Amino acid sequence: MTTGFISHPDTLKHDTGLGHPESSRRQSVIQERVTKIARPKEGSDQGLPLELIQPIAQPDLYQWVSKVHQTPYIDDLKQRSPQKGRIYLDPDTPLGPGSLKAAEWAVSGILTAVDWVMEKRLKNAFCAIRPPGHHAEKDHAMGFCLFNNVAIAAKYIQIKYGLERVLIIDWDVHHGNGTQNSFYSDPSVFYFSTHQFPCYPGTGRNQERGSGEGEGFTLNCPLPSGSGDRHILSKFEKELEEACSSFRPNFILISAGFDAHRDDPLAGLEVTESGFQEMTRIVSALAAMHCHGRIVSSLEGGYNMEALSRSIEKHLEVLCNFSPIKA
Repeated sequence: MTTGFISHPDTLKHDTGLGHPESSRRQSVIQERVTKIARPKEGSDQGLPLELIQPIAQPDLYQWVSKVHQTPYIDDLKQRSPQKGRIYLDPDTPLGPGSLKAAEWAVSGILTAVDWVMEKRLKNAFCAIRPPGHHAEKDHAMGFCLFNNVAIAAKYIQIKYGLERVLIIDWDVHHGNGTQNSFYSDPSVFYFSTHQFPCYPGTGRNQERGSGEGEGFTLNCPLPSGSGDRHILSKFEKELEEACSSFRPNFILISAGFDAHRDDPLAGLEVTESGFQEMTRIVSALAAMHCHGRIVSSLEGGYNMEALSRSIEKHLEVLCNFSPIKA
């Protein structure tokens, strides 16, 4: 089995405007990098064994979106979606003529990846999708995000495939408030996050551990600016490995933001490509140990174009070359 690379050209039509960091250029540079590193199908042993896949349109897409987002919010997005120009749902989150369709393809992309991994057509997958998702709350857009792609995928895994325990690993430099809040009282979804603190959006303190039946199923690892590879990897090697051994996930989702990179303009966590590579290796080993290697990784942040594309290349190298073992 190979690693899947899932993207759709309509995600380029989410036009955020001149100077916005979450621009369509992010998608373009990733696609350019992957085109260079992917192995040609015709008998070559050069490059990464990637299968390039366009998402399959989900006829019941909004059935799954509504498992995370409230109907009034979904209806409001549809009604307010402009025919031209753009409006702002919050100071950071524009909505233009192509934005809602891009968000629909982003959700379809991650659900397609889940299907192909569950059907054993892929061993794992990376979804180069936008807009990102982990700040989106049940009832409002936030922080560049319209729909919470990873949270929707977690519900999809549980309901469609009957898997009980989903682990979400979020290594974006910004805390995924929307994902945390989606499962804060739910013991069937474990949310683990490394992020810079203090930093936008101001959530993600280590005291935030879940509530009710979900208490203890949220694990935040806030890190100060300048922490670098060593400190973030220590959280993966200790806290994450211990949590994974106790929780025993059936599937792992990654909110893969690459804005913790030392060259990223929006924060200062000082992670390198080697750091992202090692984080991917640790997560892949945990997936092999606990859940038959099932991983779907989904793009979140990352706003220095060269750092983003290099980091994703390292991420894909590990996903492609890792051999799942029977859990």
